[in-house]
Amino acid sequence: QKMGAEVWMVTGDNTRVARSVASEVGITNVAAEALPGDKVTRIKSLQAKGKTVAMVGDGINDSPALSQADLGIAIGTGTDVAVESAGVVLMRDSLLDVITAFDLSRVTYKRIRLNFVWAFGFNATGIPIAAGVLMPAGIILPPWAAGLAMALSSVCVVCSSL
Repeated sequence: QKMGAEVWMVTGDNTRVARSVASEVGITNVAAEALPGDKVTRIKSLQAKGKTVAMVGDGINDSPALSQADLGIAIGTGTDVAVESAGVVLMRDSLLDVITAFDLSRVTYKRIRLNFVWAFGFNATGIPIAAGVLMPAGIILPPWAAGLAMALSSVCVVCSSL
């Protein structure tokens, strides 16, 4: 919730247990005693409202909802069916790893965008020069230099990713 997400607990557990666990971890939206179809229905209703839904689950009863969600996250210690239904599998059984996965994906996405900018910059300047745009000014880029510039572009993108 601190990350700006609307968090729901949709569980097959009884209402008393679900509300107790939810209050311990600070979740206010709780749907208890939910069957697998109820979980899918809840996800579809959130998606119909234009929300992007991530579902975390570990059991056979979670697999339909993991498949329906925009992002299915399985706890690695869960059932094989849940692991196969999810797009992301957490290696440990800690829910804190969900936050780590989101943080990692944000950092990775930012790095991809930065690499795209670098590659675009190299190509936007190098290709016109290699094509002879600056020839009237006496600047000619030999083919070997153009090839070297393209290789350096790739090296810069790879180094930026490290």
